[in-house]
Amino acid sequence: MEMKKEILYLLLFTLTTTLFAQNYDETKAGSYVLPELLKAQNGKEIVSAEDWDRIRRPEILKLFEDNVYGQVPKDFDKIEFKVLEQNYKALNGKATYKQVAVDVIRNKKVITVQVHLFIPNKIKKPVPVFLTINHRGLDTMQASPENEFWPAEEIVNSGYAIAGFDVKDVAPDHKTDYVNQILTKLYPEQTLQPNGMRALGAWGWGVSRIIDYFETDKDIDASKVIVVGHSRGGKAALWCGAQDRRVAIAVSNESGNSGAKISRRNFGETVEVITRNFPHWFVPGYAAFANNEGNLPVDQHMLLALMAPRAVYVASAADDSWADPKGQYLALVAAQPVFSLFGLKTSLPANMPPNNEQVIQLPLGFHNRDGIHNMNLFDWKQFVKFADEYFKNNNKK
Repeated sequence: MEMKKEILYLLLFTLTTTLFAQNYDETKAGSYVLPELLKAQNGKEIVSAEDWDRIRRPEILKLFEDNVYGQVPKDFDKIEFKVLEQNYKALNGKATYKQVAVDVIRNKKVITVQVHLFIPNKIKKPVPVFLTINHRGLDTMQASPENEFWPAEEIVNSGYAIAGFDVKDVAPDHKTDYVNQILTKLYPEQTLQPNGMRALGAWGWGVSRIIDYFETDKDIDASKVIVVGHSRGGKAALWCGAQDRRVAIAVSNESGNSGAKISRRNFGETVEVITRNFPHWFVPGYAAFANNEGNLPVDQHMLLALMAPRAVYVASAADDSWADPKGQYLALVAAQPVFSLFGLKTSLPANMPPNNEQVIQLPLGFHNRDGIHNMNLFDWKQFVKFADEYFKNNNKK
């Protein structure tokens, strides 16, 4: 059912492309000037990691809160964890499966986030974990060899745990119903604020509550959480990683506009189209920048830079012009100066690498595979390779 919905969304995008004349001609992508990363709002030049953390990082976070994604409230009264199901012989004995209920209570009201988790059995604990923001439904978190979108056995065989949750637990992906769950039950005041929480922020909030659980599970290394999101989930993964510094690696798979793609670049998905079709993802004021991206006080290289000095991986697909693979890569390149402040001297090539060729300049990584808008086994193998190198490099320090 959820896969059918995804196909319908893609058909809607195709129709929208026709109606709003999206550009796919590189010669018409236009020129643009990105907002400065290393200059504070008062004009001060940012020359050190300390300056970044103390001055510029909080400024950029606030700009994204006010103009794009909204706030992510962090207060609640209580959080509880309950293991609802446990199977020590999952995946033919290779893994332990857990279904965990994360109950969050505020003002005597509760919501529950259901976590589905596979932990490798024959590896020394604790282990790092991939955590997926899943907007496609529980049927795409079935542990079967045919399920390349969430290849649990492949990840377990690689020495990682894999977890996932359905975004409907925190905020349904619907223009009006998104307020059901967290916004109605826990944070109703957010719906009244112009920069209040919206769906993408709610999904990231769910990730943070699951990390709260990981910190209590002796089999999970909560210092090595890799948050993975595909498409709209990739947008949420990046925003969550910017907010929650417990995220070791943020993986954005084909996140497109308002994810990893430069908004000012006139190619593929635009602010006009995304705010028209998915207004519940963003604060209402974001729509004011439709066909007016040049006046946005932020752009997506700044979102990627908020991960510094932690790791960020951007993936795309060659036939997914809507998500603008080149625009995503250029944003990653433009984020490099902030990582340099932390002594992380990366040198990503100026031009996007050939299809299916992974580029790793720790703590940054990128690939653009052949194929369409999806997340498959090729993508996951690149994510694992990047995580292996990143954690191995960090262990040497």
